[in-house]
Amino acid sequence: ETTNDAFLGGKVYALQPKRGFRSGIDAVLMAAAIPAQTDDTVLELGCGVGVASLCLGARVTGLTLTGVELQPDYADLATKNAVSNKANMTIICADLRSLPIDLRQQQFSHVMMNPPYYDRAQGNSAKDAGRDVALAGDTPLGDWLDVGIKRLAPKGTLTIIQHMTRLPEVLTAINGRLRSIKLRPIAAQANAAPGLFLLQAKHSGRGPFMMSCPLVMH
Repeated sequence: ETTNDAFLGGKVYALQPKRGFRSGIDAVLMAAAIPAQTDDTVLELGCGVGVASLCLGARVTGLTLTGVELQPDYADLATKNAVSNKANMTIICADLRSLPIDLRQQQFSHVMMNPPYYDRAQGNSAKDAGRDVALAGDTPLGDWLDVGIKRLAPKGTLTIIQHMTRLPEVLTAINGRLRSIKLRPIAAQANAAPGLFLLQAKHSGRGPFMMSCPLVMH
């Protein structure tokens, strides 16, 4: 059973499971952070039903979008959403650790990802199978980043939104491989410690590490 939900004030509509993992503000924020331009290519790892890529495509015209999603039901919805939103988007149902050979031979202007926020080794789980994979999947965070980095074209950007407790893992995984790192903490309220962060880094970048002031949601 699905719902058809509006994003960006109705610029994007997406079918989502009524129960299970549902895209929200995280996908919208990640899409807003991508410095894409017309004719760029974009790869989203773990695209779910495609909301982040579709929001990006609604903002920047002329993009070629590719989404990789492990769960067949979500990949099927992403395909339907790409068609209904008239997006130039291809959905590939695959484990990101075993991508099809033709995809492993491609490079992209931008790679974005919203990996599970919680570590399976810590015993985190959810009753719904789809939500469980999305929130605490079996693929290590380092593998997500390794695959993403390998798919970047020179000067391409990698963007990730993630739980603040996993910032050390992200920095360790990209250390010496990507540069021009930009970090933006995300806080629920002005007096609350940031719970999430957006991080963007560049292939062959030369800029220094930069951290912006927190984005306060409420």
